[in-house]
Amino acid sequence: MDSVTQIVLGAAVGEAVLGKKIGNKAMALGAVAGTIPDLDVIANYFTDTVTALEIHRGFTHSIVFAVVFGLLLGWLLSLWDKRASLKEWSWFWFLCFVTHPMLDAHTTWGTQLFWPFDLRLAYKNIFVIDPLYTLPFLVFLIFAMFQKRGSIKRRRFNNLGLIVSSAYMLLTIILKGISYTKFESALKDQKIAYSAIETKPSPFNTIMWTANVQTEEAFLIGDYSFFDTQPIQFFPHPKNHEALGYLKEYDKVQRLIKITQGWYTITEKESGIYLNDLRFGLISLDANADKFAFSFLIEKEGNDVNVTEEPKDTRDAKNLMPALWQRIKGN
Repeated sequence: MDSVTQIVLGAAVGEAVLGKKIGNKAMALGAVAGTIPDLDVIANYFTDTVTALEIHRGFTHSIVFAVVFGLLLGWLLSLWDKRASLKEWSWFWFLCFVTHPMLDAHTTWGTQLFWPFDLRLAYKNIFVIDPLYTLPFLVFLIFAMFQKRGSIKRRRFNNLGLIVSSAYMLLTIILKGISYTKFESALKDQKIAYSAIETKPSPFNTIMWTANVQTEEAFLIGDYSFFDTQPIQFFPHPKNHEALGYLKEYDKVQRLIKITQGWYTITEKESGIYLNDLRFGLISLDANADKFAFSFLIEKEGNDVNVTEEPKDTRDAKNLMPALWQRIKGN
């Protein structure tokens, strides 16, 4: 999830664990703890693109990290602030750390909660930024912040934030299940043969959902809003995997393909060969635009290849928002 959401979650968890003993300090330290796992983005400045992608939401988003650094920081804080014991401080840091990847596991990118095992959890039931999850959570946290330490109102407001956000998360799972059946029915009605299907919410909401469907020669992309009255349409995007040619033999390319879990297409442009990660969909509601959220330029460089992410165009995001709002209201 986005940084603001993780800060709110960390602060709320911190308050629930030690707020009664150390007051707003629990929220402040919890907010800090909520951002620490995302420091893995520093890898972008020291490694190549593919390695940075592999590191992202890896070790720092694992139970191992939560245990090791929870104990370490718990010990350090227990020396500094005697109002809580070593056990309480360790439990505080562990819970603040482990709830971060548990939340991220619900997004499309997912997280390696069980690192070092090569298993990425990605339930894909909430977009990385969802105001309906974050804003109510934030409001209850602010209400709690201005109550007296240890008061019943403070605890109730904080608990309400945790309960409401968790209830919304459960709702997104239910909505994902309903939308999934809608896509399956549409594929059956249209007699489309497919080998796999993945669904995810569209940006900033859980009313409209997108499906990636794998067929023999292409990937189909379709969307569905709960306000739709017309049948779901699926638009093909040729795999074009053969266009990689000899580039596919390089280690970086094979690792990049592994990261996409096989959900990728290849686009040939004047500037070179691009690998498009379909898991994150398009940044346009025009299914024929081929403007993917994540595309990577693959270039031959000496005895190796260089992989670089195609920069985002802010104009695409600006154009997407009004179009998205209209599409959510139904076709």
